Amino acid sequence: MSDFAGMEDLLQDFLQEASDLLSDVDNKLVDLEKTPDDRGLLNDIFRGFHTIKGGAGFLNASELVTLCHRTENLFDKLRNGELHLTPELMDLIMTATRGVRDMFGDLASGTLPKAALPELIRALEAAARGEGISNTAAPAAPAAPEAKANEPDWTVLHAAVTGQPAAAQGGEVVAHDAGEAATVVSPAAPAHAAAHPQAPAPAAPRGARRMEEKARETTIRVDTSRLDQVLNLSGEIGLTKNRLTSLRADILAGRNDSDTLHALDQAVSQLDLLVSDLQNSVMKTRMQPIGRLFQKYPRIARDLARQLGKDVELVLAGEETEVDKTMIEDLSDPLIHLIRNAVDHGVEDPAERAAAGKPAKSLVRLEARQEGDHIVLIVADDGRGMVADRIRAKAVEKGLITEEEANTLDDRQSFNLILLPGFSTKTEISDVSGRGVGMDVVKTNIQKLNGSIEIRSEPGKGSVFLISLPLTLAILPVLLVLLEDQPFALPLSLVREILPIDRESVQEVGGKSTLVVRGEILPIISLASLLGWPRNRYPEYGVLMQTAERSFILGVDSFAGRDDAVIKSLEDFRPRGVAGVTTLSNGQIVLILDMKELLSDGAHADSTRLLSDFSVH
Repeated sequence: MSDFAGMEDLLQDFLQEASDLLSDVDNKLVDLEKTPDDRGLLNDIFRGFHTIKGGAGFLNASELVTLCHRTENLFDKLRNGELHLTPELMDLIMTATRGVRDMFGDLASGTLPKAALPELIRALEAAARGEGISNTAAPAAPAAPEAKANEPDWTVLHAAVTGQPAAAQGGEVVAHDAGEAATVVSPAAPAHAAAHPQAPAPAAPRGARRMEEKARETTIRVDTSRLDQVLNLSGEIGLTKNRLTSLRADILAGRNDSDTLHALDQAVSQLDLLVSDLQNSVMKTRMQPIGRLFQKYPRIARDLARQLGKDVELVLAGEETEVDKTMIEDLSDPLIHLIRNAVDHGVEDPAERAAAGKPAKSLVRLEARQEGDHIVLIVADDGRGMVADRIRAKAVEKGLITEEEANTLDDRQSFNLILLPGFSTKTEISDVSGRGVGMDVVKTNIQKLNGSIEIRSEPGKGSVFLISLPLTLAILPVLLVLLEDQPFALPLSLVREILPIDRESVQEVGGKSTLVVRGEILPIISLASLLGWPRNRYPEYGVLMQTAERSFILGVDSFAGRDDAVIKSLEDFRPRGVAGVTTLSNGQIVLILDMKELLSDGAHADSTRLLSDFSVH
């Protein structure tokens, strides 16, 4: 039974507000590390923690109150000049905020948080007394005493609380090849801790997944002005409906004069315009600033960089860009992975940067912007970049492509090889990875959002990952194709062009039917074959399509135009290869095809030989 029976709404309100406050505190702590004497930042951080503590007290979460209070004491002493911020003290504070977030996870599961680790509480209390932390705030004060035997080493404490190895502080960063995680050895850490590979913070703290899932189901923040707009449009639609009802009565009564028909035409046009505006307004209620997602990444980048002994600054841009709420939630893990890859493998270690004549501080940029009806996300670093020849060689070595296939790839296609499953040589289980480890998962998650990912890189200068996404998942631009008289919808984002299939131009290459388009040899795949329809008609047209893995020509009979499909999901029964359904203006129901599923089906293995069945010679 929940410890918060009858207080569920209050609990959810607290978790929403407190999570936002804590994320803001984390970001301000990252900023504070750059300007440790900024009293304004310290005051903001103190107030944020004080608000969290007050809400926890109202919920009787006494252990959370205790942890907040001990941490708040440090902020108070820092802003009063009694303590000076050092890297070690910041590590301890960051460990405490992580403990607070873990307690949020307990609350989200309906239970009161357990007590924080005694070592953490003792460390916070010792730090508040100025023990065990370098304290240069008062020059006349005697040197800080050494840590007592019963006081924990805070780098090891960080590992105990977060499940991470100790941060690299004067330790040695042991670099492995691109497919392995770096190992951080700290002289303060016990031998058994150094023996394990470096691992960053888990993707989510204890219980956070439950909290995120619950928030996904029940909450969304909407600007009241947008709700007012929806209400106003609903009222206008009601008035237009009344006008149409009146005109209908007139027509049924025999009034068919030109004035009445003209008034009917105007009313229908007005209704069409209002419904379109209402649709757009409702869609906007689902739009959220992507900054709410971005705000947690500076802390992630800072923690990982410190563990690896690197000086990295995450620069954010376009935080006001709005994206569909469900899309924001599904983007979280792919972006975390790209940022971790940039910090871990994209950015060089200090010695390598110095040898290359680069600034000691590395920059990783996370940017969002709207371009037309798409959102573009950019993750860029100024690191070592990628070498296309090495990627091709690694893919051949791993058996992902043949030597012949590798010789046909340009640099852009070579970079895409890191998106293939199994590209990396990594063997350890770790969230930190070389470029390419888990990138197939990133690509899959982006494709689920009807998006695409493009990779650009230049050796010695860095890498750029560009993610293109539709503004909303609720409306999908589609191309309507026909098999005989049956229409099917294809996501327009995958369509490059439409072209006729001339039998005389079709060539058999390796037993597969292909067509040469501007020097590129592309396989022809019949949509009828993919769907298991009888092959009783030669495909007259081809849709040149491009996915992250391949380009090909989809053979169809004809086209029925372009449409903006309002997607309706199939909850109880979803056939393989069907992403959803939409309804055309004439009321006909059309299936929206999931090309990735169709192409991954074993049925397509022989579909590239389809033209041989039509005597193409």
